[in-house]
Amino acid sequence: MYAVIFSARMSADLEGYGEAVEEMRKLVAMLPGFLEMESVTDAEGNEVTISYWRDLDAIAEWRHDARHREVQAQSGRWYLDYRIRIAKVERDSGAGKIGG
Repeated sequence: MYAVIFSARMSADLEGYGEAVEEMRKLVAMLPGFLEMESVTDAEGNEVTISYWRDLDAIAEWRHDARHREVQAQSGRWYLDYRIRIAKVERDSGAGKIGG
């Protein structure tokens, strides 16, 4: 599996952000190849969201999704800066299920 790691520093203008996040979570959950998502935001507005995917093709499908692209176009007002990293998960172990 692969992990998409999205880290960002939030801006003060979060109008519409919560609604957009909820819509994107519902949309991504319906995509073939999406496995699960974990997210945390600290008191200073630093956010990290990790989504897990079956393969790189599934990630590409999400990246090119039309509605996802529309929301991304608005994200400049919500984020001061951000970074996206994609990593191959070599091992996944533990007890219970985190993020889902």
